[in-house]
Amino acid sequence: MNAHKCIDPKGRLFQCKGNGMVRDVFTPQRLMALTGNMGVAHVRYPTAGTPADSEAQPFYVNSPYGIVMGHNGNLTNDSELRHFLDYDAHRHINTDSDSELLLNIFANNLQKTGKFRINEQDIFTAIQSLFSECQGAYAATAMLAGFGIIGFRDPHGIRPLVFGRRKSLTADGYDYMFASESVVLDALDFTDIDDVQPGEVVIVSKYAVTRRRLVVEEQITPCIFEYVYFARPDSTIDGIPVYNARLDMGVKLARKVRQVMGDAMDIDVVIPVPDTSRAAALQLSHELGLPYREGFNKNRYIGRTFIMPGQEMRRKNVRRKLNAMPTEFKDLNVLLVDDSIVRGTTSQEIIQMARDVGAKKVYFASAAPAIRFPNVYGIDMPSMKELVAAGHSDSDVAAAIGADYVFFQDLSDLIDSCRKFNPKITTFDTSVFDGKYVAGNVSEEYLQKLENRRSDDAKKKDGGDGEVIGLHNYQ
Repeated sequence: MNAHKCIDPKGRLFQCKGNGMVRDVFTPQRLMALTGNMGVAHVRYPTAGTPADSEAQPFYVNSPYGIVMGHNGNLTNDSELRHFLDYDAHRHINTDSDSELLLNIFANNLQKTGKFRINEQDIFTAIQSLFSECQGAYAATAMLAGFGIIGFRDPHGIRPLVFGRRKSLTADGYDYMFASESVVLDALDFTDIDDVQPGEVVIVSKYAVTRRRLVVEEQITPCIFEYVYFARPDSTIDGIPVYNARLDMGVKLARKVRQVMGDAMDIDVVIPVPDTSRAAALQLSHELGLPYREGFNKNRYIGRTFIMPGQEMRRKNVRRKLNAMPTEFKDLNVLLVDDSIVRGTTSQEIIQMARDVGAKKVYFASAAPAIRFPNVYGIDMPSMKELVAAGHSDSDVAAAIGADYVFFQDLSDLIDSCRKFNPKITTFDTSVFDGKYVAGNVSEEYLQKLENRRSDDAKKKDGGDGEVIGLHNYQ
């Protein structure tokens, strides 16, 4: 689901939303109708089927002032917030999305000022209260009619958010933009790109750009899965170049393979599972002195399979997504490298493809450790019982996916591969690997509720996580 809202100088709101690829929803004709000098857009992956338009971000409230918000992440105290907004703040919530809760908490805090016109300090005060009220992960961009664009990030910095500026293409002054990844700003010729710091608020108004860090945690803990899988390799998040981190993951993984196999190593060729694992596989092959080959051809019109609802749909789409080239597999012992193993569906199908075209042995290496716990901070991973490694040993996983052996990256090595590029970050959110939830407030009751909601049988409604963009121009 993709959606965009913008406001013209007179305060009128225009919007465009729809299901499908960004290029299909935001056609040139539709974009021309989105007049104005401010906008907020949101792009999300299909976590649970086809959502209703009412669930699509960004969300809007008329009172006070007219506020639009897009949110990437997940609130872990949504039940308490929903109760507060209903019984105390008396604000109507129209969807099941926690993003609408975040917007209404912000709106309620601004309404407490009782002012006809607000200023930057009022916004800082409202978000300061929001930081104490909303638990979990959130990177958000908000738009206030007639005022400006705001970007803020939760105090732990779990989900990413960057901003930058460029000389305006249509007026005097600068354009300012927020995005989930730096590559968005790079591609549009924005400069002075910087991370919104954890617990920081950045306000772009008619008159100035003001930033203030309202909460400073002892440790910031960005989600390490961004570096493993979600982020584009040409992005930089919290000072860590994603591509360099993935190359180092390959170095560490090669050491693991050499340590386990020793003199018995009989691997003939290293083949990546496209696309995310290419950097790690390339460096792994170099470290081991083995040939690197592209053995799979990828159909780029099939989406991410681990987040598709329904096991049978996932299996079919793996075959549609990838096709094995027999010349790279026949009579060879191959080491397949992937970024991670989630359900195991993709891995199992890929290994079978390799065997079908003549591979003698198929080893499988994961650039990430075994995923044994659900994610509660904005990645819609399956329920715990659907994670192939949950409660199972590495040899169990190998048997389940049909590999001769599975190599998992050690968690300490994964952390080192990321933090070596920014030593100021001493730890990360690694909850999917170790079950330690850095923002707290994750009870067994909450995990069970999440389990019930995320199972394939229960996926009927959308949760609304994704990437956010905020754009602003003032003379």
